[in-house]
Amino acid sequence: MAEDTRQDKRANFSALTDTNGMTRTSSMSSGKSGSSKKLVIKNFKDRPKLAENYTEDTWLKLRDAVSAIQNSTSIEYNLEELYQAVENMCSYKVSPTLYKQLRQVCEDHVQLTESLDNLSFLKRMNRCWLDHCRQTIMIRSIFLFLDRTYVLQSSLLPSIWDTGLELFRVHIVSDSVVQKRTVDGILEQIELERNGETADRSLLRSLLGMLSDLQVYKVSFEERFLFETNRLYAAEGQRLMQDRDVPEYLHHVARRLEEENDRIMSYLDLSTQKPLISCVEKQLLEEHMTAILQKGLSILLDGNRVTELALLYQLFSKVVGGLATLLQFWRDYIKSFGGEIVCTPEKDQDMVQELLDFKDKMDNVAQSCFARNEGFINAMKEAFETFINKRPNKPAELIAKYVDSKLRAGNKEATEEELERILDKIMIIFRFIHGKDVFEAFYKKDLAKRLLVGKSASVDAEKSMLSKLKHECGAAFTSKLEGMFKDMELSKDIMIQFKQYMQNQSEPSNIELTVNILTMGYWPSYSPMEVHLPPEMVKLQEVFKLFYLGKHSGRKLQWQPTLGHAVLKAEFKDGKKELQVSLFQTLVLLMFNEGEEFSMEEIGAATGIEEGELRRTLQSLACGKARVLNKIPRGKDVEDGDRFDFNNEFKHKLFRIKINQIQMKETVEEQVSTTERVFQDRQYQIDAAVVRIMKMRKTLSHNLLVSELYNQLKFPVKPGDLKKRIESLIDRDYMEREKETPNQYHYVA
Repeated sequence: MAEDTRQDKRANFSALTDTNGMTRTSSMSSGKSGSSKKLVIKNFKDRPKLAENYTEDTWLKLRDAVSAIQNSTSIEYNLEELYQAVENMCSYKVSPTLYKQLRQVCEDHVQLTESLDNLSFLKRMNRCWLDHCRQTIMIRSIFLFLDRTYVLQSSLLPSIWDTGLELFRVHIVSDSVVQKRTVDGILEQIELERNGETADRSLLRSLLGMLSDLQVYKVSFEERFLFETNRLYAAEGQRLMQDRDVPEYLHHVARRLEEENDRIMSYLDLSTQKPLISCVEKQLLEEHMTAILQKGLSILLDGNRVTELALLYQLFSKVVGGLATLLQFWRDYIKSFGGEIVCTPEKDQDMVQELLDFKDKMDNVAQSCFARNEGFINAMKEAFETFINKRPNKPAELIAKYVDSKLRAGNKEATEEELERILDKIMIIFRFIHGKDVFEAFYKKDLAKRLLVGKSASVDAEKSMLSKLKHECGAAFTSKLEGMFKDMELSKDIMIQFKQYMQNQSEPSNIELTVNILTMGYWPSYSPMEVHLPPEMVKLQEVFKLFYLGKHSGRKLQWQPTLGHAVLKAEFKDGKKELQVSLFQTLVLLMFNEGEEFSMEEIGAATGIEEGELRRTLQSLACGKARVLNKIPRGKDVEDGDRFDFNNEFKHKLFRIKINQIQMKETVEEQVSTTERVFQDRQYQIDAAVVRIMKMRKTLSHNLLVSELYNQLKFPVKPGDLKKRIESLIDRDYMEREKETPNQYHYVA
């Protein structure tokens, strides 16, 4: 029984064997319910043999197919059949022979296509290249199996595609005549485009792509292209710098750079971008930087041509050393233009406004055109500081006067916000000034006038300016100015107490007196002037003196009639008026209660007013807009012997009339005296600094002492002035020279 079963199994196994070597085994047992199956694949024991002449016949088919592709005719055979044929030949170790045969056929075809001079050369060349690429791709698709097996495994063999490129390069592009004509044609097309004519960009893109794919782009094209570009733009730069103005030239350079970048994006290789743009920038910008700036920077800045200035900065930032050159010219322009504003006495009246406008303009250029470059902003500050101190003291004086004009009542030019902005701008200019003590002296004098005559536009604006000065120069700088404000506030409190005091008097006065108590150290020094006051005023002064000294013993009061003002009630033919006048004007007008007509000399004798002041006072009353006196003879100036009488016919639409106080206007003498006081204060500061340094060091050489003084002093001073102060201190025995070395000083305790 067991023997029969084995025979059945054999019989079943042999029956399942088929001719292709695949066997299926099956285990069958009548005794088991479950069964398992296994699939086994075995190789041929003997490899199938190719038919006789298969290799030769197959190659003939393949060669015909390649020829058909190369000649753009139809292929007789099915492409799948051709692909299978290549695969079969590769499987039977015919790959090396097949590769050599294919290469030879391709090489023979490429050599046949050399005659390229019948049609437009470039188009013919391009068509030849495109056809070659298409044919190579088609051939490769048929021989793909060969390419991916035999060629891929042989590192020394180029792929079919690379072989096609190599053959085209060796037999066509490397030919000197073909290469020269191709590159010449491309360069000619580019030159035409640069001259404004139309070029076939797709043709150029294809041909330059060909050179790049064949790896001859740099050697055969780029070197010549850059050389020609260099030559073209060198000549163009020279010509246009002569013919065109700077704004036009800058726009031309920007356009050229844009065109070249466009060429790179359209048909040139990206590797050409850097050398090409560098070439254009060098020939059109770098070679002409100084000429451009000398010829055009001042024109652009004078005309505030922000578009061209921004373009100039943008272009110069691309060139090595461009911004450094621009910075130097920008600094020189500011020094030159600003120096002209400061050092021209005819422009003094508008100097500060011109400086503010100039600073605004340069700020705008730095912000909007020079990309807020820190170097340019710092150069501008340095240039402003240089030119504004070329003319010592005068800018400081005029800035103080400008601030006075803005803070004075009646200035309707600006709202509070605008006034604050103006003050901020003034502080920027103020920072550049070295001799800030000159500003302080004139500012203090003008502030005193504003406070005493009630001419200040806004207490808030005054205090804002004071806080700005304090922040800029420190508390010591503004301590006296702050003291002036304190005096005015204290004076208000004292006047409230004085009014209460007067109400308790048995004989109340019909004149209302307001007194400002000024601390002498805080306020400008005023030269005392003795005038003849009416008895009523003298009496009232004595009452106030008694009241004040009763509260503050040990103090001394000195009256300043030059700063006084009053309101007079006057009766004219047209009716009653109130006249707001200075104390000197008051004394003159009160005389006409006693008589009809007086000469200038009589008025001077009666009032005690100094002659120059008297002339200005009479001029304001008889020659101004509000003529409450008549001058005989008529005229604009007051001369010796002129007579004056009361103008009963005076008319005015207002009830209260302010008669311009000519004595408020600063005279040349006042300016000189203020400047002299500043110089005197400087001498004291130099003396104090020398003594302070010598007391600490005991012994010091002249050069070291001068160096220390320059570090400590906050105003400009010449070495000669320092030497004079040192000599003065030696004469006064504060210090002495060493006998053996005269340049050495010793402190004398």
